[in-house]
Amino acid sequence: MTDQTARLLIVGPQGSGKGTQGVRIAEAFGIPAISTGDMFRAAVAAGTDLGKQVTAVIEAGNLVPDELTSAVVAERLSQEDAADGFLLDGYPRNLGQVADLDAFLQARDEKIDAVIELNVPREESITRLTQRAKEQGRTDDTEEVIANRLGIYESETAPILEVYRERGAVDTIDGVGSLDEITERIVAALDRRGLARRALA
Repeated sequence: MTDQTARLLIVGPQGSGKGTQGVRIAEAFGIPAISTGDMFRAAVAAGTDLGKQVTAVIEAGNLVPDELTSAVVAERLSQEDAADGFLLDGYPRNLGQVADLDAFLQARDEKIDAVIELNVPREESITRLTQRAKEQGRTDDTEEVIANRLGIYESETAPILEVYRERGAVDTIDGVGSLDEITERIVAALDRRGLARRALA
């Protein structure tokens, strides 16, 4: 194995399919797919000090603050399976978290290799989320609630893409099509960056 790494972010609005694509791409590259939700659950289950802090915040009905989120991410990325790469889904969520991730990676002389932006029209996201709410019986996921969540994404998370664009790290992928078509588009973009997939043993 060469010293090649694949440190990836996947970014997109709710309903863009980034969770599904993130898992597929991580499997193709032999790296862990790490979502903020998974990290919080793992930290809580492991009973780490950070996990206990997360539990206290969630039980109080509050959102996990950036400082604590970034600490949980740093703890997870320090684990052995993430040494040669990872795919982060749901982090960084805002510019403050970008700064935290930069500081963590720079301390290890590492950087993000590519940022996958799943581009889905707003109307498509709303349609998908509304359909999913119906299928899962989530009556609280009204169009107004969904539109509000997309608004938060557009105001807080979308700006992080500008930071990574300035670094030449963003690949914008058309997020409309079949699962396989979208996966192929992402893999092709990463291939063009010289990020070769690992041969599975």
